[in-house]
Amino acid sequence: MTTQEILQLAQGARLPLALADTHTKNEALEAMAVALIAAQDEILAANKKDLDAARGRVSDVMLDRLALTPCRLTDMAKGMREVAALPDPVGTVLRKIVRPNGLVIEKTAVPMGVIAIIYESRPNVTSDAAALAIKAGSACVLRCGRDAWSSCHAIVEALRAGLRKAHLPECAISLIEDTSHASANELMTADGLVDLLIPRGGAGLIRACVENATVPCIQTGTGICHVYVDAAADLDMALRIVENAKTSRPSVCNAEEALLVHHEVAEKFLPMLKKCLVDDRAAAGLPPVELHLDPAAAAIIDGVPAGPDDFDTEYLDYKLSVAVVNSLEDAVTHIAKHSTHHSEAIVTADMTAADRFTTCVDSAAVYVNASTRFTDGGEFGLGCEMGISTQKLHARGPMGLAELCTYKYIIRGNGQTRGGAASMLQTPCH
Repeated sequence: MTTQEILQLAQGARLPLALADTHTKNEALEAMAVALIAAQDEILAANKKDLDAARGRVSDVMLDRLALTPCRLTDMAKGMREVAALPDPVGTVLRKIVRPNGLVIEKTAVPMGVIAIIYESRPNVTSDAAALAIKAGSACVLRCGRDAWSSCHAIVEALRAGLRKAHLPECAISLIEDTSHASANELMTADGLVDLLIPRGGAGLIRACVENATVPCIQTGTGICHVYVDAAADLDMALRIVENAKTSRPSVCNAEEALLVHHEVAEKFLPMLKKCLVDDRAAAGLPPVELHLDPAAAAIIDGVPAGPDDFDTEYLDYKLSVAVVNSLEDAVTHIAKHSTHHSEAIVTADMTAADRFTTCVDSAAVYVNASTRFTDGGEFGLGCEMGISTQKLHARGPMGLAELCTYKYIIRGNGQTRGGAASMLQTPCH
């Protein structure tokens, strides 16, 4: 089908989803989870086809983003069940006002309608996005990258089987068949057919959506995430946090890309860092982290001299930019200049410094003594997420169910009419 035909069908699913009660939506999510696991062989075969086609064209780290395993499929099903267990946001009264004239005004959460998601080579996004959209009462139109299309198609077919079992329209979850730039542009300009567009991917994709979309668009984040090791840091704790933030899964947006170290602890901490991330990993047969060092850091340990763009690069790989700073204020200034406003962390035992950092750093998630890798819908108790918003309106940080709803005002009266100037006209306004 064409992109236009898919969008028209998604529009037809709006009302059935908006009318579906919580029990029906939860039954659908459970059926989708069961169908996903039942289709494991077909999904993994499709994923192998994608991996074989991508191998040699993309890095091993990016292949890891694309790869599915039985364990990852189990986690995807678990994520859908966690969404089912969450409170239904649709119909929630966000604010209630009773006016002196007796009018009762309720600000009420309602579904968006049709949510389009453009993403690249992470097939698990397919089930996360679908589960959140269905629970939030909206249809979702998915447009994945070429490298992941076979995997995503197999996943969508399984999820649609779950929808059919729950007697919801299968076109509530759709996958765009065209993976060219033309289909992305069509989604960006689908006025009247797309109520919200969410891009999940690299800086180029997000920039294209923000600059070209005529439909409402959420700016999700590239993640140039920082960890700052303060003068008052527990250095062993700092090393554990940096190691986790950089190496646990370097291909994701909440991985650390830049490290700032206070000059008072740099002489001691940087050799610890190099031993842990470079020497020990190489000795264990693990990919060592390539350290891109500013001049002050390079005077202490060996590494690659940092180039002019390194601190503005989302590596998504075993690479880390490292700078030595003279103060907490210098760290905050550096972050303000280079951050993408995703996630930043301070490691310190000085709570005054921690409070200063969390107040001054303008990012969606700001951590004290914890890894940036926790910026995730599941880790935040949201079940799963639609993406990490790095803007301030209307959503910020991990986007869960609440962020996928809009609201309307529902006003109840018992015959009230408005007085004032209009009531003085000989021919009242109607």
